[in-house]
Amino acid sequence: MKLAAVAFYGLAAGLLAVGLRELLTGFEENRCSMTYMFEYPEYRRVALPRRVARLYPAYGLYLYGEGVYAQETRALKLTGAPVLFLPGNAGSYKQARSLGSVALRKAETMEGGLHFNVFTVDFNEELVALYGGSLLRQTHFLHESIKAILRLYKHLKTPPQSVVLVGHSMGGVVARALFTLPRFNTNLVSIIITQASPHLAPVLALDPYLLDFYSAVRQKWVNQANKLRNVTVLSVGGGYRDYQVRSGLTSLPCPPGDPNKLSLVVTAVPRTWVSTDHLSIVWCKELVLATVRAFFDLIDPETRQFTENSEKKLAVLNHHFIKHPVRLPGETQETPVSISDLPDAWSEVNTLRLAYSTPKEGQPKFFLFALSSRRKAYSHFYCRSNNLEMTSWVYGCLQKNGSSCVFAADLSKGTELLPPYKVLTLRLSDLSSFTHLFVSASNLNGKQFTVECEWQREESQTLSVAVPHVLSFGLTSSDVTVNSSGLLHTIELQHFHQVYQAFRINVASQCKVQKDRLPSVYRIKVPWFREDSLTTVSVPSVTEISGMLHTSRPDNTSGALLQLHTAPNCQYKVSIRTSLPRVLGQILRFCGHMVPVYTAVTLLLACGGQVSSILKSRRAADMSQMVGKGLQPHKVNLPVYILHIALSCSCFQEVWSMLFLPSMDTLPPTFLDVAFHEEETPGEEWVHLLSPLLYIFGAAVAYWGSALLRLVIRLISLVLAPLHRPSVSRDCGTLRLRTQLLITLCLTVMGGTSCGALSIFASFLFHLYRVLRLQMTERYLRHMLNLAPRKHKEAENGTIDPECLSRSKESNGTPLLSECALQEVRDDLQLHLCLSALFTLPVMLSGPSLIHWIRNLRYSTQLNPDPCWPYIVPLIFVYMLLINCNTLKLSNSKLLPLTSCLPLPLAIIMVTFSPLHLYRITYFLLASLIPLALCCLL
Repeated sequence: MKLAAVAFYGLAAGLLAVGLRELLTGFEENRCSMTYMFEYPEYRRVALPRRVARLYPAYGLYLYGEGVYAQETRALKLTGAPVLFLPGNAGSYKQARSLGSVALRKAETMEGGLHFNVFTVDFNEELVALYGGSLLRQTHFLHESIKAILRLYKHLKTPPQSVVLVGHSMGGVVARALFTLPRFNTNLVSIIITQASPHLAPVLALDPYLLDFYSAVRQKWVNQANKLRNVTVLSVGGGYRDYQVRSGLTSLPCPPGDPNKLSLVVTAVPRTWVSTDHLSIVWCKELVLATVRAFFDLIDPETRQFTENSEKKLAVLNHHFIKHPVRLPGETQETPVSISDLPDAWSEVNTLRLAYSTPKEGQPKFFLFALSSRRKAYSHFYCRSNNLEMTSWVYGCLQKNGSSCVFAADLSKGTELLPPYKVLTLRLSDLSSFTHLFVSASNLNGKQFTVECEWQREESQTLSVAVPHVLSFGLTSSDVTVNSSGLLHTIELQHFHQVYQAFRINVASQCKVQKDRLPSVYRIKVPWFREDSLTTVSVPSVTEISGMLHTSRPDNTSGALLQLHTAPNCQYKVSIRTSLPRVLGQILRFCGHMVPVYTAVTLLLACGGQVSSILKSRRAADMSQMVGKGLQPHKVNLPVYILHIALSCSCFQEVWSMLFLPSMDTLPPTFLDVAFHEEETPGEEWVHLLSPLLYIFGAAVAYWGSALLRLVIRLISLVLAPLHRPSVSRDCGTLRLRTQLLITLCLTVMGGTSCGALSIFASFLFHLYRVLRLQMTERYLRHMLNLAPRKHKEAENGTIDPECLSRSKESNGTPLLSECALQEVRDDLQLHLCLSALFTLPVMLSGPSLIHWIRNLRYSTQLNPDPCWPYIVPLIFVYMLLINCNTLKLSNSKLLPLTSCLPLPLAIIMVTFSPLHLYRITYFLLASLIPLALCCLL
């Protein structure tokens, strides 16, 4: 049985390792370019009012500068447009140097001395993603910083009235939290750009303050959306390289009709097209350039400050972050364009496709396409050019003179920029007012480029293929071959709309004639979210694309699309297979927060198994055996699933609300929407397998983590053994009652006046010392039995194990004292090993608040607020009482039968209410440990 358990948990740990490897390393290499400072960066501290400095001694406000600019702004006489950078979780204020340096270099090329003043806030690198007690403090300091920044411009005739905020990670959440402050003037901030900020929910909810903060921000932006419509917010996610904040969390929670709230993934940003990790999104040159270009386009030429026009703000952000059309924001061209009559420059195209390469000598060139003969047979006109200058190039002819067009309307507004070329697709039904189209291929500057255009039928250019089932494990594939000679093909990936799906998409291209061609672009387009990913390849080639999603499909929306911008007269074979490692990676990406819950459930049931063993046989079982039996999905997951089904009934929901019970914490909404959808969806049963799978992962963590704990305790006991006198008693490492009370009182006072997590950690160390002494005693007794002859002694007291007593009668009433003592110590050791493994969970959950307290000791000796205060006294009480606990006391306790019944229902409740509130784990553990501690007294 033990070998079977080792094999099973070894397999589970292997699957978990595969998923973690895919999550942490299974992405493209970092293709971001580094931003460099051309001069030494300087951070000039901005003086704040004494009241603010006294209230927030750990925080600071700085102005970024380099070289001459830093010298010119030494006196803080500023004339630029203010931009404020907010660092995120454990982020440094010096991360603003990438944005500040690029903005300074860009300003050198601008006319009229237009520039920005980039400020940055020092939040003392606090761990606000794990400890939410500082978030409200940071928000108040940000408010004071904005007022201080605007005061620096009072000497100007037209001073700025608002500040643009750029927030990284949790800094973006703090920026939106500004509007929850009762005295905040919403006109102080009109533009917010966030980078890898988890707006929907915290990554890990380790304390209630974090969730309360998120709840307040969500209610403000959702319930008062109309009052905040003038505030433009752009949220950029990092893509799959960012495993700390998945891009689905960066979506802004706002009403669907608000156009001023934009959410997207950096892989879809024009001229960027790369995935960034959580830190590189700050310094990625491609994204920083897009941000700075947008800032300069947002400047009002008259006031030389950021515009307050909502339409212009939205147009600028759409231009630089979403589509990048030909015309710059604000440019309009309603009047017809006059084209000079140069007969030699005009060519009428009567074929279905045009392929033209410009000569080295510059010359005007226009290609004319008649619409009248194509309207019935074709639905679209597609054109592309690797001349990436975003100028007008496709027109609709309004007046024709012979073979040339005299007056025309610009149709280039819908041009989209791809990495190797720009493309434009026109729907012929929208061109009823034109008789001809013409394409400008003029290269008056002598620049060489290629233009390719064709007429298209939407039905012949669109294919459909059903993706393999998630449980196919890559053994089957879905194949489709594109034999058409077109330039653009769209493959609809049927049933590919859930985040737990992951595929390896192989595209092989073959061409009959070998010649120079424009590269092909493979694009996974997601209709319901801006998370497109692009892959540029040469032709012919064999390329593998990773098919995964950041967000699941809303109801009544089609699946993802695979767009192939292909080379003409080439064949493309597409093969789609399920990738098990990527599926595991996606499960951990979206549901990894449930693994600690199931780890706690496994350890809780293991302790419950020990209590039951002591109740039945007065002996403790081996720890590894008990932890191995902690995997009981039929007893834990099945009741939770039944409860979830019951809650789908309105009558049960009313009873649930009447009892004031909180809502269930189960799988993310993206999974549950599918599980109870009326229409049958492929892979629907996979949703119900996720909870048992995550339980297996959590049990594997508990099994191998407890094995590691045993190994560490053995090693430490070997080191400490020479420092302690040998003992043969099971009471080694225990505390006298007076000492227990004194330590409990001291730890309670210390927790109340400094940090509760510190007291919890100290209590854990006291119990760990008890385990170490038991381990040393067990080793000493074992060696004594091996090296010395067996000594017999009459059993004069009733404290000997019943099994030893029975053996004493069989051997003329003389028990084997050393064997009995060894058995007692082993039983106590196994019991306390289980308890020690369980005790590590509250210590780990309270670790972030302890780290925060240590890093802020020079500013304050007390952690305020302290998330541990509700349970610090009972937890210390439990730790201290269980130090003196042993199997004999437990077996003689009248409370033990009741205590043995508690772990299973508490485990079910923990799975029901803890996945999205991890801090609740400690409360459920306390509910099981308090009766166990009382068993040592009663």
